[in-house]
Amino acid sequence: MRQVAVIDYGMGNLHSIAKALQHVGEDVEVVVSAEPEVILAAERVVFPGVGAIADCMAALQRLGLDEVIRRVAADRPLLGICLGLQALLEESEEGGRVRCLGLLPGRVVRFSAGLRDEHGLPLKIPHMGWNQVWPTRSHPLWEGIDAGTRFYFVHSYYAKPARAEDVAAVCRYPDPFACALARDNLFAVQFHPEKSQWAGLRLLQNFLRWTP
Repeated sequence: MRQVAVIDYGMGNLHSIAKALQHVGEDVEVVVSAEPEVILAAERVVFPGVGAIADCMAALQRLGLDEVIRRVAADRPLLGICLGLQALLEESEEGGRVRCLGLLPGRVVRFSAGLRDEHGLPLKIPHMGWNQVWPTRSHPLWEGIDAGTRFYFVHSYYAKPARAEDVAAVCRYPDPFACALARDNLFAVQFHPEKSQWAGLRLLQNFLRWTP
């Protein structure tokens, strides 16, 4: 049976993610673990996260999971979700300047104050709720998901990758920002697939089928 590991470092909606993966996976065993040997034994890995990036990085380093994630990213499918996307970049301005994993060049910045929509109405921070996602290139994880499909977001910071080719999708709030990044066997999303109904389940199913 194929094994999928969900990284447990104390910051993530782990039960919902594991349940969603189990729901869409045939002959898949989902394990939630903080043990490096368990994670490294899995065929593919999910890196979720909610909360503050400084706490995320401190927990990863304390548990030795920062190096585990780097090893996983080198040789098997890795899916980052929400904070798990932001941590893949080089640094975040949240809480000052926090060094991240550096697997993708770029940084994480906060939405500017005073944002307004096309009608001049103020936009709230955090960006919370359903919003459309527009793929910028084809990728196996978009299979069966139309451009403009809505996914569920909750975040105040967003990724600014240094390379345009790493962007896999954008969302508008109100200007376009990168909401999915992809390179080689790494794919990461700012939205929450486990909260995004059929579209999120389809993306997770695509991840389980993906062979980079």
